[in-house]
Amino acid sequence: MADGGGAGPGSSERAWDTAWPPRFSGRSPPRPSTTEMEQETVSGSAELRAEAASYRCSACHGDEDWGLGHPIRGRAKSRSLSAAPALASTREFRRTRSLHGPCPVTTFGPKACVLQNPQTIMHIQDPASQRLTWNKSPKSVLVIKKIRDASLLQPFKELCVYLMEENNMIVYVEKKVLEDPAIVSDDRFGPVKRKFCTFREDYDDISNQIDLIICLGGDGTLLYASSLFQGSVPPVMAFHLGSLGFLTPFNFENFQSQVTQVIQGNAAVVLRSRLKVRVVKELRGKKVAVPNGISENGVLAAALDAEVGKQVMQYQVLNEVVIDRGPSSYLSNVDVYLDGHLITTVQGDACPAGVIVSTPTGSTAYAAAAGASMIHPNVPAIMLTPICPHSLSFRPIVVPAGVELKIMLSPEARNTVWVSFDGRKRQEVRHGDSISITTSRYPLPSICVRDPVSDWFESLAQCLHWNVRKKQAHFAEDEEDAHEEDGAGRAGSQACGPAVCTRDGRT
Repeated sequence: MADGGGAGPGSSERAWDTAWPPRFSGRSPPRPSTTEMEQETVSGSAELRAEAASYRCSACHGDEDWGLGHPIRGRAKSRSLSAAPALASTREFRRTRSLHGPCPVTTFGPKACVLQNPQTIMHIQDPASQRLTWNKSPKSVLVIKKIRDASLLQPFKELCVYLMEENNMIVYVEKKVLEDPAIVSDDRFGPVKRKFCTFREDYDDISNQIDLIICLGGDGTLLYASSLFQGSVPPVMAFHLGSLGFLTPFNFENFQSQVTQVIQGNAAVVLRSRLKVRVVKELRGKKVAVPNGISENGVLAAALDAEVGKQVMQYQVLNEVVIDRGPSSYLSNVDVYLDGHLITTVQGDACPAGVIVSTPTGSTAYAAAAGASMIHPNVPAIMLTPICPHSLSFRPIVVPAGVELKIMLSPEARNTVWVSFDGRKRQEVRHGDSISITTSRYPLPSICVRDPVSDWFESLAQCLHWNVRKKQAHFAEDEEDAHEEDGAGRAGSQACGPAVCTRDGRT
């Protein structure tokens, strides 16, 4: 599915409302005169002073008025949405600073300023104020369950019964989920099972039929949900029932109250950016098999350009695109272009040698294991991380989200490379093929337990044990006095002259 142009399928009835993608102004105002510019400068300065009066910057005032009432490190470990404030009491929880940072002053000295370009001014909502709202009451929900996990059968049944009987919602599940022997043999679950709407991956397109997605399992269920929607993605509520759960912040113990609040629109969302990946391959005389006119991920069959003999495939990626040397024993050798300019050649010498192109969400996955920094999902960026580079100076880099990366085999490469998308759809890339990567217009709206910042640091602490270390013990009062006297004595001896140490440590 093409990513440009209009909105995705069913976007007119999409059940979430944020200021994404950025809107651009297409009109160019008349150029102001010098007098008008001076008047605007004066009025702009007055506006800045008025804004500064209500905006407490830590650099100017030495503190910041956080509305959460308690530091992140000392917050309760409960990850329940029921602990979050109701909408009527959000005043005391409202942030006083935008996550985008302060708007820079674009006048420099008395006569210099930045030339304004109205056609490229972006209007982006503050991520901290993004809350879920429904244009219409949600009626259909997609429940994604981790396959081959017997411990999830009971939570799956409880959730589906609650959605159907208590909320009168239409529940979609993948067909192979209902083929589990434990579900087939459960006679009490039979009446509920007959009400399910089922689909098959790569064959059925349900992108315009789903209002809400609920995931039961680990981070892989969220990645799978992303792969099913190549355009606009419904809000995703992920319950932590897997092993890691960095992207699944909700606990299942009190799921009824949490789901109810989400259905009522009382929840914050974080927009996790995705990558739009375009793979162009030489046909090389091979025929492309297309089942029932639908290719992988439920998208229309891969576009074939008969004039140039190319096969074009497109993917939406939430975590990362990984290019590695595959089973070959030669060095991986690929060229990386940024906006059409060659920036580097990646040479790696190990079994997984290659390069990772990841989103901020993916920075805590494969990229973190390869030595990259971890980036908050609200930071607009693309990460480029080498895998086993054959160079001591090749460090991971972060580039702006608006650039286009293009990766191709180097002309002198001795072997092919392999590419995978969120760990799936692995395929070979040969000479003449190319992989183009840009930031997608369709992010994944992930529902938060509290807010994007608190949830992220909670996951860092609970899942990755970020900066966990036993704290250094403080001195007792008598020990502290002894150390102070010892320090004063050593200072006096040093003032008299250098001390001579004997072999037994005495001076």
